[in-house]
Amino acid sequence: MTETNTPSHNASDSARTSATEGPALASNGRAKLRGQTWVLLRSVATAPSTWRREHWVLGACAVLVTLVVGVIMPTFASATRSDPDESALTTLKLELPPLPAVAAEDADIATLAADSAANGNWRVVTVEAGQTLSDIFRSLGLGADILQQALDAQTDATALRQIRPGDEFAFDLDAAGTLRALRFDRDESTRVTLGFGDGNPVETVQDRAVERRVQIAHGVITSSLFEAGDQAGMSDRMTLKLANAFGYDIDFARDLREGDSFSVIYDQVYRDGEQLRSGEVLAATFINQGKRFTAIRHTNAKGETLYYNEDGRPLRRAFLRTPVEFTRISSRFSSGRMHPILGKMRAHRGVDYAAPSGTPIRAAGAGKVIFRGKKNGYGNVVILQHQGKYTTLYGHMSRFASARVGQHVSQGQVIGYVGMTGLASGPHLHYEFRVGGTHRDPLKVTLPKEEPLPASELAVFRKNSSTLLARLRTIEAIHLAQRN
Repeated sequence: MTETNTPSHNASDSARTSATEGPALASNGRAKLRGQTWVLLRSVATAPSTWRREHWVLGACAVLVTLVVGVIMPTFASATRSDPDESALTTLKLELPPLPAVAAEDADIATLAADSAANGNWRVVTVEAGQTLSDIFRSLGLGADILQQALDAQTDATALRQIRPGDEFAFDLDAAGTLRALRFDRDESTRVTLGFGDGNPVETVQDRAVERRVQIAHGVITSSLFEAGDQAGMSDRMTLKLANAFGYDIDFARDLREGDSFSVIYDQVYRDGEQLRSGEVLAATFINQGKRFTAIRHTNAKGETLYYNEDGRPLRRAFLRTPVEFTRISSRFSSGRMHPILGKMRAHRGVDYAAPSGTPIRAAGAGKVIFRGKKNGYGNVVILQHQGKYTTLYGHMSRFASARVGQHVSQGQVIGYVGMTGLASGPHLHYEFRVGGTHRDPLKVTLPKEEPLPASELAVFRKNSSTLLARLRTIEAIHLAQRN
């Protein structure tokens, strides 16, 4: 058996080789100079002492080269930046050419600008609910005598005496708080400025251009009329006007169905390029349960503005179908039902409309107030007399409106507000309709119709309505094609 002895220095060499190869592989991709420096430093620790001096010399050289590269290269990079040109600049004075002659309108603009700069301390106050003009003057430190001067300076001071929430008044005050001018809108198209000087206030009237922009919309009922109106780009106020136009033919509390649709042409009022308020429904169609209804706005020879169908017959009836804005019916006319409070069978001689407390209740028709007060289980109740043989009753009111016994009210006038006074389990309106003292179902009673336009007016109506009707048919055809 032969033994082979491996010299010890071979093992040592292998160890040194491994020690130098490991760091070299791990430092792959680094700069060659830094890799060599690492190898030399590791070798110093394991090499014989006779090589350490040479290694230290080589290592020192490598460190020196590294320092030179680290110091000189940034300096070189810095030296390559271009310094800003510090050459001297020469300034020349050039005379401007003379300005052209000022036009008259430019002079007016300059005058307005000067006045604005001198008198531009305007404070705009928006009227809040329950606030009076006297309150506003007092809050600005202005006395009642100044307000009286403003009232006396106008032949028609209605805009100052009858202010409403949302009205705006602008006050021009100097540094001492003295009123120099008061500005307000007398109506939609008239702005008034009162200048306060040494004597009586001087009134300046400015006409403001008001325009009506016509809009069109189409909606399909999926869950509610309001949602359909919103999807069609209509405001809630305009949606209510649409419902009121068809309120005599469609009971929106019980007749509305998913899939019903409407097309409407309406206008919006703009002033100075900004929307001022909602306008009116000019013409509309409403398809309810497959039946098509049309409403066209027209002012007749008497000066009455009403809605008519295509044949020129007014949509208005002697009575509204629903005395509250469309809501849900909570209880119908019945000869016998279980009373929710008394717990026994009892006839229900009217229709109950569930609605939030405070919802306005409208007079179903023009008539006279013959009762206003508390009445048994009705709570707060109002009874109206219409055309001799018709009476309507409105019960469970939370409070009354201004009309009192003996006064006449117009159709649609607010006579009270929904509540739950008397025998009521929740806020609602109890509405009864009587003919000659006999109760009739308000939902089924035949309501008298208005007379159509006379022949002399009918020709004018058809001429004015033909364009609107053509547009409505176009809108309906477009949306019908889109659905199919």
